[in-house]
Amino acid sequence: MHEWIWTYEGYTPARERLREALCTLGNGYFATRGAAPECAADEIHYPGTYAAGCYNRLTSTVAGRQVENEDMVNLPNWLPLRFRMHTGAGDAPWFTPDGTGLTEHRQSLDLRAGTLERTMRYVAEDGRALHVRQLRLVHMAEPHLAVLRTQFTAENWSGDLEVEAALDGSVTNSGVARYRDLNGSHLVHVNAGDGEPDTMWLRCRTTTSDVRIGMAARTVADDPAEEERARTAHEPLRAVQLLRLALPAGTTRTVDKTVALHTSRDAAISDPLHAAVDRVARAPGFEALLESHRTAWRQLWRRGELDVPGEAGSILRLHLFHVLQTLSPHTADLDVGVPARGLHGEAYRGHIFWDELFVLPYLNLHFPEVSRALLMYRYRRLGQARVQARDAGHSGAMYPWQSGSDGREETQELHLNPRSGRWLPDHSRLQHHVGSAIAYNVWQYCEASGDAEFLHTKGAEMLTRIARFWAGFASFDEEFGRYRIRGVVGPDEYHEAYPDSGLPGLDDNAYTNVTAAWVLARALEVVRELPEPRRRELAERTGLDRGELARWEDVSRRLYVPFHAGVISQFHGYEDLEELDWDALRARHGDIRRLDRVLEAENDTVNRYKASKQADVLMLGYLFSPTELSGLFRRLGHTLDDETWHRTVDYYLKRTSHGSTLSGLVHGWVLARVRREDAWTYVREALEGDIADLQGGTTEEGVHLGAMAGTLDLVQRGLTGMETRGGALWFDPVHSPQLAEYGFSIRYHGHWGVRVRMRPGELHIGVPASDGTPIEVRLGDRKVSVEPGDSRLLMLPDHGHQPPR
Repeated sequence: MHEWIWTYEGYTPARERLREALCTLGNGYFATRGAAPECAADEIHYPGTYAAGCYNRLTSTVAGRQVENEDMVNLPNWLPLRFRMHTGAGDAPWFTPDGTGLTEHRQSLDLRAGTLERTMRYVAEDGRALHVRQLRLVHMAEPHLAVLRTQFTAENWSGDLEVEAALDGSVTNSGVARYRDLNGSHLVHVNAGDGEPDTMWLRCRTTTSDVRIGMAARTVADDPAEEERARTAHEPLRAVQLLRLALPAGTTRTVDKTVALHTSRDAAISDPLHAAVDRVARAPGFEALLESHRTAWRQLWRRGELDVPGEAGSILRLHLFHVLQTLSPHTADLDVGVPARGLHGEAYRGHIFWDELFVLPYLNLHFPEVSRALLMYRYRRLGQARVQARDAGHSGAMYPWQSGSDGREETQELHLNPRSGRWLPDHSRLQHHVGSAIAYNVWQYCEASGDAEFLHTKGAEMLTRIARFWAGFASFDEEFGRYRIRGVVGPDEYHEAYPDSGLPGLDDNAYTNVTAAWVLARALEVVRELPEPRRRELAERTGLDRGELARWEDVSRRLYVPFHAGVISQFHGYEDLEELDWDALRARHGDIRRLDRVLEAENDTVNRYKASKQADVLMLGYLFSPTELSGLFRRLGHTLDDETWHRTVDYYLKRTSHGSTLSGLVHGWVLARVRREDAWTYVREALEGDIADLQGGTTEEGVHLGAMAGTLDLVQRGLTGMETRGGALWFDPVHSPQLAEYGFSIRYHGHWGVRVRMRPGELHIGVPASDGTPIEVRLGDRKVSVEPGDSRLLMLPDHGHQPPR
């Protein structure tokens, strides 16, 4: 592994799909998995191309029920390019890495350049050897273009090589084994044809969303005789171009396949096919495309600068690479959200969850225009969230747990346990805390960017309607003397109901209640501080009045937070659950990260036990600084002192299976300030979650984008204690022996490239020259002002962490 290059030596079929996911190339508009161009989808390979926001809805019969699912569509495969030696005595077999002739195989992902290189050596049965080098890119400057260059060298023979390039419209969504009982045939009306010389095209549309797709490929070779010997041989569902190359011994021939992709969802589009054919015809040659692509990536790396030494730094660069391939500046022009598994595979059907909670804090300080676009995705679906709340008998806006194209609830009603083979009811749609995550993202974006226009308009309306939902959803309990939120599921996800209860949902999940109180308090603050004309407009638009604001104030101070045994309870009644025999379960099953599946296969349920999939209560320590968290509890009438919080962390740490890649991230973040000596164990798990596929076969279905972005933010905000609050940059650093020195640059309130450097005992901050205003920096009780063009060195207090205050 080089600092910027991830290399995979040899060919291992069992690891091929994992490599395909990790070697995905994309540009925010579309992405293609790192599959071998000569291989079709099978149990080893899964080529997949996904355009951001391109969904389609199908109906399937599952367990005797009609089930409707919306999927991010696997688009026609533009990669296919296979080759074989031409013989006069009939056709030789096409070369494939799964055949007998492969003697060398190497794959290198160049993060700096955004390219994927493959080198192979094939030896035919008669001893003739062929060396093949391929370089591909999905263009970061021209988001509708991709290129595949293939170079062939005959080592010890002379003769002809047959090459078949294709656009394959026969693809389906079949990349996730547990979804294969579901209908995955999203594309219809597939037609192929010829364009200009060297050009072929394919068009199709999706079955129900009626997204039209146009794809065109220009395939050219440097063989002087190739033009006379090239022809098309289209098949049903595939556009095919055939070339025959003359290969003198020791000579290298090059074939360049340039592809354009358009859909009817594009802006300023009439006919996607015409746009694709025209774009590929006008595209420059390979060298020019490669240079402009590299330039675009250089600009991205400057804006996302992260200087972390050693192996951790290499992994963080890989994480940033995949974040930027899913959510690049091109995303700012699209109506899309944050797909939990990136544009890298079909897990979760490409849906949008709360993972943006872990992604936007990083983007806010580097690509705020992308954050704003992602929040606009939520704002455009605010009307649908209001409809969902009204249909469920609630007020305000109730955002769905899983979103897709139009903002309706996309969460499945049944899910398959691969261990037992049973389809089970799924109640995860009761995770209404997704609304609080959206409100949190609105607030964090506006604090980091200084975008008062968004906060005063769309942001204020989103906060208002989400706050209204929580104020209406909470009911007053005379016995408790507090408001309660009943019938929900928390971030843990394992607990969906009380033991032996016939009804789904739990009461007073602590994370849900505390974040709801935060939403109400922030909404009150925003409404009260709005300019008077805008406040009047908001009141007219939403029907907001003084009586409602008074209820928000009351609920925000009197929501019930359960405690037991001196710790915060995950939910009311948690203390009555049984303790789990973790050692016995591990002895029987080994890896028990997915504890819910393990117990269900034993005809048991995790609902009976004090056991969590991932951080739930401890998520509060991830979202809020110690100062803000203690203030929230004080507003609710509780004292959250250092001892109580430490005891709570220890309690849940012993009872968590870490069945999510987000769990290690959150625990590492929290432990950095509570038990520093144990923090790196969890940070390392977060870093290695995808590259080592710690969840056992999940990364091949798509990377875990929230965990990847979260590790970047762990360095950016977690270890530095950096907050964007009240128009200032606040720091409360915690020392990490494993990351003693690191640096990064951020974009803050219009300042580009503000540099932050941490060293043992000191913080260095530099502001680039501009005509902007000074940046106020707060470190403990100290306040300094850093002028544009200036820098300051601040010495850090000699302590490990600040306890909650």
